[in-house]
Amino acid sequence: MKGFPKTMLRLTVLALSLMLVLGACSNGGSGTEPAPAPADSNSNGTTAETPKDDPAPAEEPKLEEVELVWYYPQPSNQPDLQKIQDAVNKITLEAINAKVTLKPIDFGDYTQKMNTVVASGEKFDIAWTANWAFFYGPNVTKGAFLPLDDLLAEHGKEIQAEIPSFVWDATRVNGKIYAVPNYQTVTNREGFVVQKRFADKYGLDPSAIKTERDIQPFLEKVAAGEPDIVPFGMDRNGGFSAMANGIEYVGAHVIGIHKDDPYKAIVIPQTEAYKNNVTMIREWYEKGLVNKDAATVKAFDDIVKTGKLAVVKDNVMPPGGEVGEKASNGGHDVVYVYLTEPYTGTNTIITTMQAISRTSENPGRAMMFINLLNTNKDLYNLLAFGIEGTHYSKLSDNMVKINPDAGYNPNTNWVFGNTFNGYLVEGQSQEIMDAVKHENETATPSPLMGFSFNDENVKAEIANISALGDQYSPGLGTGAVDPAKVLPEYLDKLQKAGVEKVREEVQRQIDEWRKANGK
Repeated sequence: MKGFPKTMLRLTVLALSLMLVLGACSNGGSGTEPAPAPADSNSNGTTAETPKDDPAPAEEPKLEEVELVWYYPQPSNQPDLQKIQDAVNKITLEAINAKVTLKPIDFGDYTQKMNTVVASGEKFDIAWTANWAFFYGPNVTKGAFLPLDDLLAEHGKEIQAEIPSFVWDATRVNGKIYAVPNYQTVTNREGFVVQKRFADKYGLDPSAIKTERDIQPFLEKVAAGEPDIVPFGMDRNGGFSAMANGIEYVGAHVIGIHKDDPYKAIVIPQTEAYKNNVTMIREWYEKGLVNKDAATVKAFDDIVKTGKLAVVKDNVMPPGGEVGEKASNGGHDVVYVYLTEPYTGTNTIITTMQAISRTSENPGRAMMFINLLNTNKDLYNLLAFGIEGTHYSKLSDNMVKINPDAGYNPNTNWVFGNTFNGYLVEGQSQEIMDAVKHENETATPSPLMGFSFNDENVKAEIANISALGDQYSPGLGTGAVDPAKVLPEYLDKLQKAGVEKVREEVQRQIDEWRKANGK
């Protein structure tokens, strides 16, 4: 149900920002179609009859058939894709008189291939975008996407009503919307995912864990009693919990804000919180509480699936998420141990969206299709789960059992539209889905909701900072190196790489954003 891979979410963020271009085309050849003529209604809401002597009202012009091209990511080749496309077009031809060509690209290649598509000027209509792949903000800046405000007003009223206003605010760049979010879990909540068998055996009380340090006695018990189990598992991204320390990442890999002064840009590795965390993780490393290879691990999910990690850190912990985590932890039940309350911000929302290309010849119809993706449950479930009786079977009206051996099983329902319109999968409950939606609507919003950092003026500095992060962060974040010696070296090199210039640029943009938005 998440909007991006679990590994990225665990260590972030996550764990997904959109905008700028020409005005949305909306006349004849642009593909914007005439709206249906309103029926005459009398005061009680019934349609008034046309007197027999009067001429019949003119028929609404029929939409001309168009073809739309939609690029989106999926994890692997789907042999039955053509069957899905044919079934999609039965729906779309009837609803909006459009044929849709599905153009999925493997996740690992999606960003690079889409960058090539955009650079070539290829004509297409819709593209999936996010803050972690085929990057939303930079593509808005370069003019790859059309602004959608007028198109939404004409063809997307249903989506606008369905999705909370704060979600739309997160997509805005310079006040305009450039993509439609696929509504799903939009909150972050940091904490630990603990295998229940060990929590029960060693008497873990989740309510007693208030800080990262509080979990250490439990880890020590696991280390003493389970020689074949890693007490605390990590990958090369390390174990720093930003939100648990009151910090939110803003941009440029190392720049953030702190809840106590939310409009002041800070360099996160310079903070006392970061120093304390890497010092603690170093202690855990030396005590044998973490996996010794953490600094080099990239495919973390594969290690978690072995069931050999007693505890891992996470920052996407929605209600009922333990059900999915069981499969991810080698079939072992898990319990959530929360360190923070639910929190939502720009980067938790713009993780999965649909944008309309500036090269689209039919932007109006493209918006109609996006509206359909988010409001037509048959269309959404077809794309998310396939064809009933072939790719899944129904256990009840709203619950399905997936056929994992069929020719269509993308397992990426969050790519296609509003996930709350989807079937429940075996093991899920409607109560949990309702709880997720409620958490979305009641989570604490970021003070920078809607702010998106534009790195155009500091690209060279950010490239150098990114390279330094790749060099130093894995060792520091996993305890593999001594922070007393290595952290000062890292901070010194960050200064020489221009981190202060970047911080000042972020601060300037925050100040301008505050002024423009009355914050």
